[in-house]
Amino acid sequence: MGLKERIKQDLVTAMKARDEFKKETLRVVLGELNRMDKKELSDDEIVKVLKKMVKSEKETLHALGKTEDSDYIKVIESYLPQQATSEEIKSWIQTNIDFSTFKDKVQAMKPIMQHFGTRAKGDMVKTILQGL
Repeated sequence: MGLKERIKQDLVTAMKARDEFKKETLRVVLGELNRMDKKELSDDEIVKVLKKMVKSEKETLHALGKTEDSDYIKVIESYLPQQATSEEIKSWIQTNIDFSTFKDKVQAMKPIMQHFGTRAKGDMVKTILQGL
């Protein structure tokens, strides 16, 4: 089952459970996904949209002076893949990357990011590479 189908099923579940907040949040998410140019989105594309929504909400909360995440963010983040830990990334780099093939360690980011995809943030991978 794809991510969009899971969100739709959770919307139906929230409607049956009369969970108004989750229902409205999932409707906003589905509305955002339906506004995209493409009709069929891959799970990676959906994850990018969800991350963009979370980032936007966090920026809004920061501008309002609020430091804790809202329930809206928590609902959306529940659909995001779990982020890779720095130890997991370091371990994968040490076993799979041969730095002698690159002029600079940071050039190894491309294969690393291809492997981890949306599970790793680029700035974290860059920091790890600079620390090696």
